[in-house]
Amino acid sequence: MGKVKGMRWWMVGMVTAGLIVNYLARNTLSVAAPTMMHDLHMTTKEYSYVVVAWQACYALMQPVAGYILDAIGTKIGFAIFACAWSVACAAAAFAGNWQGLAVFRGMLGLTEAAGIPAGVKATTEWFPARERSVAIGWFNIGSSIGALLAPPLVVWAIMAGSWEWAFVIVGVLGGIWTALWMLFYKHPKNQKALSDAERDYILAGQEAQYREEGAAVAPRARWTAIVKSRNFRAIAIPRFLSEPAWQTFNAWIPLYMATERHMNLKEIAMFAWLPFLAADMGCVLGGYLSPFFHKYCNVGLFQSRKLVMITGAVCMIGPACIGLVSSPYTAIALLCVGGFAHQTLSGALYAITSDMFGKNEVATATGLGGMCGYLGATLFTLFFGVLVTQVGYSPLFVMLAIFDVIAAITLCLLARERTTPPALPLAEPAMA
Repeated sequence: MGKVKGMRWWMVGMVTAGLIVNYLARNTLSVAAPTMMHDLHMTTKEYSYVVVAWQACYALMQPVAGYILDAIGTKIGFAIFACAWSVACAAAAFAGNWQGLAVFRGMLGLTEAAGIPAGVKATTEWFPARERSVAIGWFNIGSSIGALLAPPLVVWAIMAGSWEWAFVIVGVLGGIWTALWMLFYKHPKNQKALSDAERDYILAGQEAQYREEGAAVAPRARWTAIVKSRNFRAIAIPRFLSEPAWQTFNAWIPLYMATERHMNLKEIAMFAWLPFLAADMGCVLGGYLSPFFHKYCNVGLFQSRKLVMITGAVCMIGPACIGLVSSPYTAIALLCVGGFAHQTLSGALYAITSDMFGKNEVATATGLGGMCGYLGATLFTLFFGVLVTQVGYSPLFVMLAIFDVIAAITLCLLARERTTPPALPLAEPAMA
């Protein structure tokens, strides 16, 4: 079989495609919300319950999904969850009321929970430590692209037929991706298209326990031991504080534009994707900021991740100012700053997690951290759904910015680099 140059980047591209479908499935609801709420006679509070159903199930399932991925492997584990979330997404088209929709969205949350842990685990398998933040930035871009594609896709489906079609289309796309994943994804040890030079480059730059496949090389830690560790608290608390911002953007931006800024369906299709385009930029730039700080600010690789987190938290001041502007276009611009900010700091958190935990515990740690994040998002959404009709959106955006600043401070104070640093990488293979 012929060797493929830069195979590790093809693999992260497959993860990115999976995250695109994953986030398409979850963002379909928010874009369809104005039309769907009218058809199903839903109130804003009932809509918040539907959002909470997804968030709560996602939160509770994240550590379970992470444990399953660590136990059975990235390839099979991710495929099982992707197939299940595709079915759950399509099933939402058959909801006849908000209670039925909440059940289907809860099922979607249970199955989508594997997306981020699988992505982080795949990057630990395929990338040396110095490239890991860049790789995570590229796969994390899938979350923003999925959210970016949702507005035009859903509006097109509504105008061509009905909101139900959007859920079915995304479910079919998920099934197609699952088949491609099973066909093409392999661990570096088993990937025959990977050149010897690139395999050596990957393995030489990884921590010792990442270099071989199998639990015998790096025993999987008990989840209780992970939870009790200082480094877990260093990611769990920032996740709890920072995740509400991203989930608010995903679930409420189209409704905010319709109710607060009085935009119609076509205007939502034109503008609702822009904050997620900015989030794409945050994913990519955030990934490259870490090696930039490492090189030019004379700090260690681990400390550079913290600087990226601080950068994102400071930028979250932008959407906190949304109540000060009257123009809907300026409001969208500030939401774009928020999308950029969150994905910058989010990528840094994932990179730090991959630095602090070993191969056979990184997905579990990511899942447990994600559970904390989505529990925070769930509580904030319940709070949001009640208060948004009383105080409006602006004070709540201020709260999100404060949460992110506290999250960055917490990470800097608690996170400690592991005592077994990665080996020095070989020179990167030509054209890889």
